[in-house]
Amino acid sequence: MKQPHGFPRSPCPIANMLDLVGDKWSLLVVRDLLHGKSTFGELLDSPERIPTNILADRLKRLEQAGVIARSAYQERPVRYAYALTQRGKALGDILLAFVRWGKKHIPGTRTLNESAVGAAKAPIRRPVQSRPRAARAG
Repeated sequence: MKQPHGFPRSPCPIANMLDLVGDKWSLLVVRDLLHGKSTFGELLDSPERIPTNILADRLKRLEQAGVIARSAYQERPVRYAYALTQRGKALGDILLAFVRWGKKHIPGTRTLNESAVGAAKAPIRRPVQSRPRAARAG
């Protein structure tokens, strides 16, 4: 239900952005579209394994919000390709800020590109917990 000011919760830009893309999946869909995925099947093939019903719902919501646009690429059965609109592409800066923050503050995190390169080179290793250093005698 919209409040008297026309927004679901408040006119706060953070609250409104969270209402739009603050769920567990929407920004991952945007991330994948930024990385060149465009079809439902390609989006399903992400490492996070989004369930099909949730992916369909998020695509619909993102389209209604003007973040993505869809276009038919096959008629029988109808299949769609998805692309970010200018509004959706503008979320790339926000995702880059998340990447920078995550890499700095969450040990062991990697971007999709780093994960793909790392998977080809070596097995995934968990970060080792650092031990406190003994005080040095001076």
